Amino acid sequence: MQRPVAGERTPLGRTSEQAAIRVVVRGVVQGVGFRPFVWRLATGLGLEGQVRNVGGAVEILVQGRHDAIDQFQRRVVSDAPRLAQVDGTTTSVATARSWGGFSIVASQADAADAERTVAADAATCPSCVAELFDPADRRYRYPFLNCADCGPRFTIIDDLPYDRPRTSMAEFSMCRRCADEYADPANRRYHAEPIACHECGPRLELQDSAGGVHDGEPISGAALLLDAGLVVAIKGLGGYQLACDALDEGAVARLRRRKRRPDKPLAVMVADLGQARALFELGRGEEELLASWRSPITLVRDRGVVARSVAPGHRRQGVMLPSTPLHHLLLAAVGRPLVVTSGNRSDEAICVDDVDARERLSGVADAFLTHDRRIVARYDDSVAAMRFGAPALLRRARGFAPDPLRLPVRVGPTLAVGAELQATFCLASGDRAHVSQHIGDLDSDDTLTAFFDALDRNRRLFGIHPELVAHDLHPDLASTRFAEALGLERVPVQHHHAHVVSVMAEHDLRGPVIGVAFDGFGLGWDGTGWGGEFFVADWAQALRVGCLRPVAQPGGDAAVRHPWRMALAHADAAGRLAAAQALLGEAIPARAGEAVLAQARRGVAAPRTSSAGRLFDSIAALAGVCTEATYEGQPAMQLEQAADAHATGPLRYSLVQDGDRFEVDTRPLVAHVIDLLIDGRPVAEVAGRFHHAMAAIIVDGCRLIRDGHGLTTVCLGGGVFANDLLSTAAARRLTEDGFAVHLPRALPPGDGGLCLGQTLVAHASRS
Repeated sequence: MQRPVAGERTPLGRTSEQAAIRVVVRGVVQGVGFRPFVWRLATGLGLEGQVRNVGGAVEILVQGRHDAIDQFQRRVVSDAPRLAQVDGTTTSVATARSWGGFSIVASQADAADAERTVAADAATCPSCVAELFDPADRRYRYPFLNCADCGPRFTIIDDLPYDRPRTSMAEFSMCRRCADEYADPANRRYHAEPIACHECGPRLELQDSAGGVHDGEPISGAALLLDAGLVVAIKGLGGYQLACDALDEGAVARLRRRKRRPDKPLAVMVADLGQARALFELGRGEEELLASWRSPITLVRDRGVVARSVAPGHRRQGVMLPSTPLHHLLLAAVGRPLVVTSGNRSDEAICVDDVDARERLSGVADAFLTHDRRIVARYDDSVAAMRFGAPALLRRARGFAPDPLRLPVRVGPTLAVGAELQATFCLASGDRAHVSQHIGDLDSDDTLTAFFDALDRNRRLFGIHPELVAHDLHPDLASTRFAEALGLERVPVQHHHAHVVSVMAEHDLRGPVIGVAFDGFGLGWDGTGWGGEFFVADWAQALRVGCLRPVAQPGGDAAVRHPWRMALAHADAAGRLAAAQALLGEAIPARAGEAVLAQARRGVAAPRTSSAGRLFDSIAALAGVCTEATYEGQPAMQLEQAADAHATGPLRYSLVQDGDRFEVDTRPLVAHVIDLLIDGRPVAEVAGRFHHAMAAIIVDGCRLIRDGHGLTTVCLGGGVFANDLLSTAAARRLTEDGFAVHLPRALPPGDGGLCLGQTLVAHASRS
């Protein structure tokens, strides 16, 4: 299917000095200040005509001199507002008429099949930040100022079309001055639906843990509490957040204890790029991510200034700039970086309701910085990093969702429900896929409710009523049970096939490709646990041509929480049990080791798995980096942080071919790692060599597939590829060996991106 090219122009005749054209602009072009931008552009070029919203697009009729029309066609794409995403333009010749100037006219109602888009929330723009700190401005220090270029969008919308009466701003009547700005197309607040000021908008309040209101200015009061080492709950755009002083070890420890989050890294918010540079090592790409209107949490190298307990055991920190005026004011008042994390206890959904927040966070926060604007949608912060020279999302939420993704084909109305961890869903129709924000793990009633609420809202907003539902192959996942209850035609999709196809969809690939899917767990077609897989794949099918050698996973899920279990299983299989027991020492609870070994050897409560994630866990435990996991992926993450990236000495392993399939025998690899550690080699060296050995395994497997199938395009998917050291090393080696390598960028590599792949597999199954 040929896609429209953004900015494609139609040559105009030169039979007169005047020309008239009709331009239809598609993409995320409504609710982003596009019509006033067109008005300013056209009037500045001396053109006549009109602009209006039509369905999900913007229609422009414009007339004037040929040279001005040519310039208009170029600039309507190149100079588009910062929140706009122009997917394509269609230009045709129009009938000339007398317009008497250029005007913005009323929108045409959505057609039944119109594409419905909503812009994501946007961080405060530089113009609004300047007003925020300008004593002469009427919105000086107003914590809810915004304009057409910034501010809340998706988190305040109740329904479409996107007009103020259908948002949580409906209960705030505009004052005269705001109404004048709202109605003036020359003003950057023209039709900025959340427009407000001190006189007419939401109001801030600082409350103590019992609900009593603090006297005095709320932000100054909150700053004093943070300065005293206390924890403050902040009502943000997509839910409550918890904040404390990032330089105060005691404050961070207090927050961790109350939030029941002992180890998982916390994010740090800094006032501006200057403060970020002082605290962290930033590359150009990381600075651009931080300063973008999407404003994600960005992983950067730490300088060791913030409290060590912010990200224990990590050499990288998650840092972000203020995304709202409230955050800007609070950071300026405190004068120091703040830990800012989701407003919940571990494994719970983020609090969005004021009463719920008061109940659930009363034992966590010492005070509440709140306001009277309702939160419509639960949204967390996005997480991004630079990977192999380009930005990549590790969690997709605020600033990115619900921006639609273009599909390589047109599909019927489809719902894909993902898996169970890092839950997201995808609603797709035509050539658009709406992947939801990160919701969390579907292991509690709170997150299940959040999942259902988000799905109901997206179905209504985007007008997609699915006829088909795609879900994971595993029958016991909460998402699978939900899909079964819908009563729709169902397509079960193998987990790792979906990972590969998700990467294919993002990069417009139809296959066949070499698919490498490394993660913690996914049910295979043979009923066993997979997670270290090599495929020849297209959308319709995935031929499993290679895998890591399966090993027992003693205790099933218990091995995920206690990585020493996997270490014993791998070491026993490799013939290095005694040495492994010596390395693990007291990490093995008394009398537990023999029981675990019995499980592994007898295959009782010890399913076989080819999981790369569990192999990383075992090496992390053997190296003493992590023997008990308090959050998903912790052992592998800490092993990466401990690794010397320059330690590239080879480790032993072998690829064993059996007909047209191969198996990676990791027993020599595990034995070699144990021998090095017993010999006293530094953990950093051993961890680094292990990462590079895994990259070499990936390359060797892809070479075998290239030799047998003639394929040179590789897609790397699955949660293990969130590992920067591994993904970069593998991509570099593959590229040097002549492969075309594709990594996840727009969606997370783990289960947060799975639903997009499920969508295309389901489509292919019906074709």
